[in-house]
Amino acid sequence: MTAHLARRPDRPLAAPMRRRFAAGLASLLTAAACSAQATTVVYVANADSQDISVLRLDKSKDTLVPLDTVKVGGTVMPLAVSPDKRFLYASLRSQPYRVTSFAIDPASGRLTRLGESSLADSMANIDTDRSGRWLFSASYGGGRIAVNEIGKDGVVGPTRQLIETGPNAHAIHADAANRFVLATSLGGDNVSIWRFDAQLGRLTPNDPPLLAAPAKSGPRHFVWDKAQRFMYLLGELDASLAVHAWDDQRGTLRELQRTTTLPAGFAGKPWAADLHLSPDGRFLYASERTSSTISAFRVDPVTGLLQPLGQTPTEKTPRGFAIDPGGAFLVVAGQESNSLSMYAIDAASGELGAPVRTAVGRNPNWVEIVDLP
Repeated sequence: MTAHLARRPDRPLAAPMRRRFAAGLASLLTAAACSAQATTVVYVANADSQDISVLRLDKSKDTLVPLDTVKVGGTVMPLAVSPDKRFLYASLRSQPYRVTSFAIDPASGRLTRLGESSLADSMANIDTDRSGRWLFSASYGGGRIAVNEIGKDGVVGPTRQLIETGPNAHAIHADAANRFVLATSLGGDNVSIWRFDAQLGRLTPNDPPLLAAPAKSGPRHFVWDKAQRFMYLLGELDASLAVHAWDDQRGTLRELQRTTTLPAGFAGKPWAADLHLSPDGRFLYASERTSSTISAFRVDPVTGLLQPLGQTPTEKTPRGFAIDPGGAFLVVAGQESNSLSMYAIDAASGELGAPVRTAVGRNPNWVEIVDLP
């Protein structure tokens, strides 16, 4: 009788079999990674057509694919996305002033209206705190900032705190630790600094309470770097770009550098709008509406200082833009062109590639980009 020996379970595979097994496993993992690749969705607020454009960013074809147009029934401008990417908030700057809360479908990115709540004024900027429990807003016309509570269902509730600030409040954001909130006063040429109680949703003045900016610079938008060492501040009225050291323990700012976003030979009236850092923090971009350009800067990883890289012509009157979470694409909205331009970002140089244009609604002004789970 011939004995048939079965391989013991703990006996190692032969080398050729191991190679075939490894190759098969790698193929399966690659397929799983591809199937699990996040869908990226772009949301654009269109003020005059009173709607939100929903588009899919197709990274394989470097294009934007329209998915939906959501009517909002008011002059929609600033948008904000919750930290968990489950909700989108839209501020309506026509009366009655209000914020609309939407649920983001985790598969498609389409929006479902959840409800509307009153806002204390026409708000030029909205944002959530880092927990997603509170909505901050800043009123340009009213010179005030506000805090609204957000329910567990994602719907914004009534105003809990309303604070008078300097004229033309414009941007309001919390730092990464959720301990401080900063707000710009374009007309007052300052940035107010507030201590934030995230349990109560309460703002109290920091010490010192203000950072003074140069006269008639018009502080507008600002961003922190990911490490919370530096804050970058854009001046609307002189198109300046300032680098500040940020003390995340004391909530204080110290200017390190001041440069410009204007092209060489510019002779018009400056009208800077928006700025964003690439996700890896290596490049900073800013939009200027009079010249209709996007300026690019290289960020020194140690000092935070900026090296100008030049300007790229873009859509007419580029008020708002955003960079996708992967840092591969920049999408800018032209208020007077009613179009978007999408640029591939060169990972090594930060240079913007050739624009891919897509029509949207009338007076597009704000862009948010979300990677879905």
